Amino acid sequence: MSWESVIYQYDGTFDGFLCCIFDSYLYKEFPTAFYSDEDPVSFYSVRSVITQRDHAKRVLHGLHRYPSAVDILHRAFLTCMPDKEDHLYAFVRKVFDGGADFMRNQADEIYAPLVKAIRHLNGELEKLRGFIRFSDYNGTLGAEIEPKNRVLPLLRHHFCNRYANETFFIYDRSHKEILLYSRGHSRIIPVDSLQISLPGEEELHYRALWKRFYETIAIKERYNPRCQNSKMPKRYRSTMTEFLEVDYEKQRQAFMPTESPADGLPPYVPNAKSAPVIPAECVQSAPVSAP
Repeated sequence: MSWESVIYQYDGTFDGFLCCIFDSYLYKEFPTAFYSDEDPVSFYSVRSVITQRDHAKRVLHGLHRYPSAVDILHRAFLTCMPDKEDHLYAFVRKVFDGGADFMRNQADEIYAPLVKAIRHLNGELEKLRGFIRFSDYNGTLGAEIEPKNRVLPLLRHHFCNRYANETFFIYDRSHKEILLYSRGHSRIIPVDSLQISLPGEEELHYRALWKRFYETIAIKERYNPRCQNSKMPKRYRSTMTEFLEVDYEKQRQAFMPTESPADGLPPYVPNAKSAPVIPAECVQSAPVSAP
């Protein structure tokens, strides 16, 4: 029986992608493309895949004989690899057809793109663990990042362990999602925008001290911008305190005027709703590293 070519449209979640794999085998279809954020325009027929947890679990259950393949699938889904779903679908089919022995060869044509993408993801994670800069917003620690990969699910474990007694948030500007942590519980939620109140005088003072420290420890005679760019790439500096003006939020609001939050509200308000209020029944105990 021949397999029909079709385009799959899903919700962009990991479970949704697993449901695409399930439907592919169920309906004997070969997805030629995957869309999650736009309406496809193609001569092929389009199937809207509904995310069903039971279908996703069945696919994962079939892969659990190969734990290394499951880990690769989880991490590769968080990468910014072009045509990510196409590569992951080919990977899963190859595992189901012949097992995971081909993963011993990192030059394998199916496996190699995933290895490269995960290596890039791991490098970004390693840098962000050291480059994330928190500020104090009236008792809540907050930071913003602009990663290429979707790193918050993998950074969650590190920072929830490191700041276990704090209340903090990390906002991912690139993927429009925020990690919230408070009282031993963490949650990652999507947000359209983030409004941050201006920091207090004490926070501005500490920022100025940090910038002065950064400038003081530099050795003028050994200034090497090429080495600096390799150790601290420029694309990370837009969210690092030492490269920003002390009152950068005030300057940013001058170009993007917004209403000041009412007295008593938390220092950041995703989607114009007060936060962080994390109901105990809908959070995970931290630390959690799975997406």
